[in-house]
Amino acid sequence: MKQLTHYDIENPQKKFPVTIVCDAIRTPENIGMCFRIAESFGVEKIYLHHNSPDIENRIVKKTARNTLEQIPHEYYTNFSDTIRQLRAEGNSIIGIEITDNSIALQDFDFNKHQKIVLLLGSERNGITEIDQVDQTIAIPMFGRNSSMNVIHSLAITLYEVTNQLNSK
Repeated sequence: MKQLTHYDIENPQKKFPVTIVCDAIRTPENIGMCFRIAESFGVEKIYLHHNSPDIENRIVKKTARNTLEQIPHEYYTNFSDTIRQLRAEGNSIIGIEITDNSIALQDFDFNKHQKIVLLLGSERNGITEIDQVDQTIAIPMFGRNSSMNVIHSLAITLYEVTNQLNSK
């Protein structure tokens, strides 16, 4: 068995109809990792709140590696207006959030949606305007902790989304 290097691996280049909206995410590492994970899973675009760390931030750049130029992104100031615009463009707004109506990630049928917005809230407060989402999904957990890092949640969710969309 030989461990492969980055030079040995050639992934199929594929885009999925998925957009990420980061709601009030302020940690530079999380912003950088959002780009890195999004690029790995073929996400089309990322929306960042205007108070999020700038992509020129050295920690964002270091964490994102070379993916900042590979994912289109846009800053927004008004959350409600941005969600309204994305919905008008045919997106289903899906919050990654634990609510009393959340559907377990593996039970959610992403193939029923033409275009998907995955909405990420801050780790401290969650999604600020939860009433703006169409549905919420939650990742089943089996330990004592009831939550995980927002980017870990995004990675797990994108794995399930792309797995479902790629198999149709």
